[in-house]
Amino acid sequence: MDRIVGIETEYGCLVNGGSQQSGGETWPAQVKNYLFRKAEAGAIDLHYRDYEEPPGNGGFLRNGGRVYLDMGHIEYASPECLNLRDVVAYDLAGDELLQSSLEALGVADRVSFIKNNVDHQTGATFGCHENYLMKREAQFTPPVLGTLLAFLATRQIFTGAGRIGQANPLAFDFDLPQPDAPVKFQISQRADHIVNDIYQWVQFNRAIINARDEPLADYRKYRRLHLLIGDSNVSPFATALKIGTTACVLSLLEQRRLTKNLSLLDAVQSTREISRDPTHAWIVRLENGKTIGSLDLQWEFLALAMKHLTGLNDETDWLLESWSFTLDAIKNKPEALIGGVDWITKKWLLETFVTAENLGWDDPWLQSLDLEYHNIDPAKGLFFGVVAAKRIGEWNNGVRQPAATMSPPANTRAAGRAHAVRWFQQQTEPYVINWDSVASAGRDFLLMGDPFENYTGEVERFLSRTRSGETPAAPRRAPDRKSARE
Repeated sequence: MDRIVGIETEYGCLVNGGSQQSGGETWPAQVKNYLFRKAEAGAIDLHYRDYEEPPGNGGFLRNGGRVYLDMGHIEYASPECLNLRDVVAYDLAGDELLQSSLEALGVADRVSFIKNNVDHQTGATFGCHENYLMKREAQFTPPVLGTLLAFLATRQIFTGAGRIGQANPLAFDFDLPQPDAPVKFQISQRADHIVNDIYQWVQFNRAIINARDEPLADYRKYRRLHLLIGDSNVSPFATALKIGTTACVLSLLEQRRLTKNLSLLDAVQSTREISRDPTHAWIVRLENGKTIGSLDLQWEFLALAMKHLTGLNDETDWLLESWSFTLDAIKNKPEALIGGVDWITKKWLLETFVTAENLGWDDPWLQSLDLEYHNIDPAKGLFFGVVAAKRIGEWNNGVRQPAATMSPPANTRAAGRAHAVRWFQQQTEPYVINWDSVASAGRDFLLMGDPFENYTGEVERFLSRTRSGETPAAPRRAPDRKSARE
């Protein structure tokens, strides 16, 4: 992949089968406190990071990532990763950290964390945000942006997590039209909540692309692409497809090889219509007046990636082959993707249950099953009971790395940050840890401006000054910016 990527995941919380609002509001804080105070999983913040992030609200982890509270949810931001396997492994590490905390606290039998994006009771949504470091010189012209939006709107045919029913949120200046008939099942959880194509304000006007450009790296070299459109995937194979295909398209964009005649007439409307289409034809209208199926559009992106990216490395070749296999299976043999594509897996489970119990699709029982599909507890989550085909099963099982909860990726800046976290855990002096810097009382701060460097040597030398009694340089003010993935 050769691109810095990170994922932020907000988790829902269920207590004794209740909704996210039924007694679950205290457990995110208790689990956060356990991770930092008992499990020694990281170093908690000693300072305000933002007006909504007081001291103790969260902290950086020994694996280089971050856990914090965000509007009542517990959120995990993975460390910077440079290859696809690490991206997936460190995303799964967040699940493991939270689940192991519930077990250590003795409440795993009645408290659950749910890795999904919708609350069926309130209609609220919570995010799974993707972050891609890009070259600053990448040309985001209107035609290029239009093509990128077309890819992002249509990739849900293999990245969607699926959901029962629908939501109709309000944007600032319009009401979303009510459907002619109730939606029984749709392929994406986030589609109904995306009301803009590109926008900066996250909370009340969720866009496909968030315009905030904060790379936490050299602004002259890099920019950050922050995506809000993606679902939280339970299947590791689906996460790999989501991140890997997007990284390929961004490489094509940086190489100025993206086709420029694929802009959608309305990317937001297309996103919703694709998700809700029960025929799975997924037809979209292009800006030039033509129509095309989302599957055909994805084949065009794949063909371009195969032409220009094949042979770069084994990981890219695996991704391109898996992309092709998935698109072919969606059309000809979707059952081959059970255990790999979340919405297909969930729909198969629900259809089996509906038939066995003679239920209607509006039965509340199905909403409960919908949530349990996303339960991160292997003893409860419906996903964990699914047996995938060999190709998908081997990836799903092989990518899980228990060590990823306490050890960082060795080939990115996360390694240096994690070294600082471990050191500060053993000290009593004040400290400040950021994505791109570390500092401690009365000393100069260490800027870690290149996310492709691991900085372990620099961090060790910086921290050894206290032990050696070396007189530090005159202090400079450390940048105390909010996380690039918060």
